[in-house]
Amino acid sequence: MSANDSRRPEGRQNTATYDSPFMKACRREAVPHTPVWFMRQAGRSLPEYRKVREGTAMLESCMRPDLVTEITLQPVRRHRVDAAIYFSDIVVPLKAIGVDLDIKPGVGPVVENPIRSRADLAQLRDLTPDDVHYVTEAIGMLTAELGPTPLIGFAGAPFTLASYLVEGGPSRNHEHTKALMYGDPQLWADLLDRLAEITSAFLKVQIEAGASAVQLFDSWVGALSPADYRRSVMPASAKVFDAVASYGVPRIHFGVGTGELLGAMGEAGADVVGADWRVPLDEAARRVGPGKAIQGNLDPAVLFSTREAVETKTDEVLAAAKDLEGHIFNLGHGVLPTTDPEALTRLVEYVHTRTAV
Repeated sequence: MSANDSRRPEGRQNTATYDSPFMKACRREAVPHTPVWFMRQAGRSLPEYRKVREGTAMLESCMRPDLVTEITLQPVRRHRVDAAIYFSDIVVPLKAIGVDLDIKPGVGPVVENPIRSRADLAQLRDLTPDDVHYVTEAIGMLTAELGPTPLIGFAGAPFTLASYLVEGGPSRNHEHTKALMYGDPQLWADLLDRLAEITSAFLKVQIEAGASAVQLFDSWVGALSPADYRRSVMPASAKVFDAVASYGVPRIHFGVGTGELLGAMGEAGADVVGADWRVPLDEAARRVGPGKAIQGNLDPAVLFSTREAVETKTDEVLAAAKDLEGHIFNLGHGVLPTTDPEALTRLVEYVHTRTAV
């Protein structure tokens, strides 16, 4: 569909959100102001989040529709962002199919039995909607509350999920992951293909429940060279994007440290490509190529500086984005835990005011 084609595509389009600024920007259409949302906006930086989650483990909170709904709505109420992001964690679908893992405070996801051999693939059965019934319930509750504000569903990309599964937890160097990728390319391909199936099923559940858009997070893929990405990762990511293409909802692709990969990521099939803060948005758009909206990309650490500095750096982002067909303002990664919530609220208002037409 061209950027100027106002016909609504077939699929699970949420008609209440279709003409919102966020959805228009995803389709590279004219917007009344640049839409804003933040990765990790629903979470640790908000005192109301810490209060409502007190005494509840992370994975448990992701499986309680009442908590998911409240936490997802908190930044929409407080910051007036243009989209909500579904509160969850990228390992939720893995936990749902029985992988023995937990999210340890201060560490992150830890896998009891890492995948290092073909026999270990047996941990990864297909995901069914019944495995994540709480997701369907929570999204139903959310869309009823959000009205015209879009809800973004999300999932971890196959490479990042594979990295957690192979390493057994977070890793600085991804040595076990790369050893498997280089040493047994067929097992690696089979692992990523299976994860692509699981991820596709998880995104389909969210879209069918009412999510207006979806984002695929490839948090660790910046550890790869462009050649390794194209050969060993891109086919699985492309499979995910292709699996949900028929729904007609915008598909967003984001990774960290991916400046050298933006061209390939743009080819994987997303409608919107996110850039971290290391590459200016005009250069990011050049690397991604035409026909894609661009999301980003204020450095999250800027929010710890003075109000004047935040506005100056925001103006730089907006200036770099002024000639883009579609721009969604975001940080270059997630909101840092100790960020002042008032700084986020001011930032949303500032972007809205500066870009109003």
